[in-house]
Amino acid sequence: MFKTIADPVDCELRSVIRFLNAKTVKPAEIHRQRVGIYGENVMTDGMVRSWVRQFNDGCTNDHDEARSGRPSVVNGGLVAKVNEKIRESRRFTIRMLCDEFPQI
Repeated sequence: MFKTIADPVDCELRSVIRFLNAKTVKPAEIHRQRVGIYGENVMTDGMVRSWVRQFNDGCTNDHDEARSGRPSVVNGGLVAKVNEKIRESRRFTIRMLCDEFPQI
């Protein structure tokens, strides 16, 4: 029996798919082997097949792509301020939170 690996990084999982796909291992077998090592809930068979297709189509990057989107306004200072307001009044509501911190 193999030792299982808990909490693998996404790029590690994709690297395994890329490696086994280069060795011409079928997607179903890749999924079966990954479940044996990483556990049942690591990635669905459909996602493995999707990544195999991407690698077969010429994709060589197994790291996450940079994404555009709304930047987060949450930082340590804001969390501390919200916690302070909650400690001041346990009856602090979501409405009061919106009024007190409109940037959220």
